[in-house]
Amino acid sequence: MKSTNPVLARLGQAAERERAAGYAQPGPYGQPGYPQQYSPYPQQQPYPTGHGYPAAPPTVTPMTLDDVVVKTVLMLGILGVSAAAAWVLVPDALTGVAWIGAAVVGLVLGLIISFSRMANPALVVAYSIVEGVFVGMVSKTFENFYDGVVLQAVVATFGVFFLMAMIYKARIIRATPKFARIMVAIIAGLFGVMLINLVLALFGVNTHLRDGSPLAIGFSLVCIVVAALSFVLNFAEIEEGVRMGLPQRYSWTAAFGIVVGLVWLYLEILRLLSYFQGDD
Repeated sequence: MKSTNPVLARLGQAAERERAAGYAQPGPYGQPGYPQQYSPYPQQQPYPTGHGYPAAPPTVTPMTLDDVVVKTVLMLGILGVSAAAAWVLVPDALTGVAWIGAAVVGLVLGLIISFSRMANPALVVAYSIVEGVFVGMVSKTFENFYDGVVLQAVVATFGVFFLMAMIYKARIIRATPKFARIMVAIIAGLFGVMLINLVLALFGVNTHLRDGSPLAIGFSLVCIVVAALSFVLNFAEIEEGVRMGLPQRYSWTAAFGIVVGLVWLYLEILRLLSYFQGDD
């Protein structure tokens, strides 16, 4: 069955090409190889391998669910260490600069990873480090005003994530093509609203979306629900990627999607909790 996700469809085509290359045998005198079942040449290497047997054709190891879990945990570990280091090492006077700088660099890296057709572990690790600095600076700022809010947000974030994993496993919510289209439209709309709100805030215009008002609380609740539902798309894409036989290195891309969702969910929960902390 063809994937309804255009990114997965492109990655599936790349996987097919890599599997085809993996089953190709080298031709004589270094000429391009042919698929094993159609090769017009005897199945032997032009050069000895040392034991009198032809070398096995290269293979492409497919991605598994365990690969995604390991990469996700590794990314979260790197992000956590980076956040803790930034919290401790960056002076309070430079918190704002580090916050903005990490946000810009993380956004650029995230866009490159999202629109790239090839999985790049180095870029994903770099994103984890930079995003860790951003999360660390944001967390430190909120913790300075609202004692204990960071721990509450972390616990709530992972609680929501595991709840969505159980809901998806029980097939209570299914990632149908219609659901995916609606979610993509809503997420794009929310980020558009947040971007406009940020620009207006820079010019001193208060839209009341981020000031603790009832409108701000409602907006944060909507963002939290949408961020939680986005995990359904992540889980479905991972399942489909495993089914399509994507190469193992694409587990980095799948883990990247989960981490992005977790960071967004954490920031929204952190902001929502801060609204109820009072002014003391």
